[in-house]
Amino acid sequence: MSNRALLEVIALDAEDAVAARAGGADRLELVTDMAADGLTPPTATFRGIRAAVDIPLRVMLRLTDGFAAGGPGDVDTLVRTASELRDAGADEFVLGFLDDHGLPDLVTVERLVAVLDGCHWTFHRAIDRAADRDALRKQLADVPGLDTYLTAGSPAGVDDGLPTLVAEAARHDDPGYEPTLLVGGGLRLEHVPGLRRAGLTAFHIGGAARPSGWSAPVCADAVRAWREALDA
Repeated sequence: MSNRALLEVIALDAEDAVAARAGGADRLELVTDMAADGLTPPTATFRGIRAAVDIPLRVMLRLTDGFAAGGPGDVDTLVRTASELRDAGADEFVLGFLDDHGLPDLVTVERLVAVLDGCHWTFHRAIDRAADRDALRKQLADVPGLDTYLTAGSPAGVDDGLPTLVAEAARHDDPGYEPTLLVGGGLRLEHVPGLRRAGLTAFHIGGAARPSGWSAPVCADAVRAWREALDA
């Protein structure tokens, strides 16, 4: 098996997807509305991106800013949306919700996972806001399809989270720690060598793929710089 690190890039549309693929991205995270930290894209956007590139796509399931799923009506909408995306061919997802106490919202997660029907999915940076990261992992350990945690190790970003990321990477055989750690959130190129040495194998970039900001598309050359750093 290759030791090649996985590079996931946020894509908002087909233009982003094509540029990210050209730069060496292995996978895309599809979102809309980065002002709200990334919400579920329209199904039509998914279809356009799926037609434009052949690499894996993980689609965000999140209707509002923050890490709460909302009320019962909101959860119903989310479940319906997930079902529509599945029908359109989506087969990988990103989700993650906490309750008012910072514990995983298992009711919402399990309702969504039932609709995903075995698809692989990432629990996103809600883990960085959890009251107890270890307890969250153990509570989610048996939920089907969960194969990745997107985390900076800290709500403040990778700079603060480095010790947590390194410690968690070393526990990959412990119950609840088997999912891949996908490092993202304030991640910079200078973090990569140390994280690679610590055994981390998956990296997620958004703004770093857009030197001109979120109003401009993904830059293939920026993605290529990350690909080269990960392969070094």
